[in-house]
Amino acid sequence: MSPNPRQTLLLETVKQQGSASIEFLAEKFNVTLQTVRRDVQRLSEAGLLARFHGGVRMPSSTTENIAYRQRQALTADGKARIAHAVAQHVPNGCSLIMNIGTTMEAIAHALMQHKELRVITNNLNVAAILSGNPHCEVIVTGGVVRGVDRGIVGEATVDFIRQFKVDIGLIGISGIEDDGTLRDYDYREVKVARAIIEHSREVWLAADHTKFNRPAMVKLAPMADIDRVFTDQAPTPSFVDMMDHAGVECIVAPQED
Repeated sequence: MSPNPRQTLLLETVKQQGSASIEFLAEKFNVTLQTVRRDVQRLSEAGLLARFHGGVRMPSSTTENIAYRQRQALTADGKARIAHAVAQHVPNGCSLIMNIGTTMEAIAHALMQHKELRVITNNLNVAAILSGNPHCEVIVTGGVVRGVDRGIVGEATVDFIRQFKVDIGLIGISGIEDDGTLRDYDYREVKVARAIIEHSREVWLAADHTKFNRPAMVKLAPMADIDRVFTDQAPTPSFVDMMDHAGVECIVAPQED
């Protein structure tokens, strides 16, 4: 199909944000919900968008994540706000495990003023950032380094993490299904994240709004294994109900002035 001017702008909006609700798009383009639904239907039939309950997102693979540099740029403002919200809840003098992902790197920047932290990480980018904080001890896991994002994975990584029991496990995720299933793309990365969940007294999930209803191949855990979710936009009512039922606290990072 050849999108009309409104549909082209709609595509650009969803591309910039990663996903958007039908209500948001109707308000942005000053049209009715029915008009947006028709546009979305035509664009999804053409393979240009993927629909989910209440919204739309860019099409994505269940087997392969988007490139690391693209993930760095995607929803960068939202990740920065999530990072600030997480940092506000992390007390000085605690122990953390932080895993792979661009949101974890944003959180590392937000923790630069914290004191007496002990951080275990399988993310060389996180380690490089936090090594600049003189009041933070950084412990890097063993394992195989992935060149694409400098994440460390493998059985050696899992064995290393199993030595510890930390106050807070901070994890990212690639996709959250509507039933609360957390999913990712690399089974080796998932095994590390499972070890983090098992060896943390509290588990905090940092996930921007594009991760909700995003498909991925490998199951990590149910939502009930998480204590807090930090995100940048209020989830849809169905996700709110699901998290309430799982006993998970959802913290939406406020918009910056």
